[in-house]
Amino acid sequence: MEVEFTARQVRIPKSLRMQAEEGLERIGRILGKTARASITFRAQRHLQIAELTVKARVQTIEAAGEADTLESALRIAIQHAENQALRYRDRQFERKRLPKEEKVLTAPPISRPKTRPAEVDPTSANGKLTRAKASASIAIHSFPTRTAVVEPHILSSAEAIALKPMTIEEAVKDTEFRDRDLLIFRNRAGDLFVLHRRRDGLMELVEVP
Repeated sequence: MEVEFTARQVRIPKSLRMQAEEGLERIGRILGKTARASITFRAQRHLQIAELTVKARVQTIEAAGEADTLESALRIAIQHAENQALRYRDRQFERKRLPKEEKVLTAPPISRPKTRPAEVDPTSANGKLTRAKASASIAIHSFPTRTAVVEPHILSSAEAIALKPMTIEEAVKDTEFRDRDLLIFRNRAGDLFVLHRRRDGLMELVEVP
């Protein structure tokens, strides 16, 4: 995978480059060999920040990591990007596994002559025999489609724990920015909260007693 490095007020050692290339190689095997990546390392006060962007043919992934060292920040960013790549791959795999809707066969009723015992028409003068005709309808049924069974996929979620205290508004913004479904954090008073995204897309806040 082609990787572009950018350093702002920090120095990128060779070991950090190797760590980034190894992590992006795993992501490249998920998204495809045509993916490209760019990593920006910068420092903000006492925090080291690694920002990662991976562009594939039909998917763009953005992730960031904050820690005391650049190595830890890069590890968090790569793991977050890898989780996004796995979710994208699973969605594509599930779409391919879903069976196509079976076509419902429809046909007009089929009329066939049915022989009945001969009857004498009393109104006929010569007493000739006449035969009655009856029509029968044939119903065409279609069997219901089978429901696809999706196996659960369990991923590790180490980046779901916030490293620094934050307000509820900051937690919501952080969750949206990092495309997280779950975030565990503490406020400045030390209270523990769990913020998670429901299936309907709404954010739900749970205070841990």
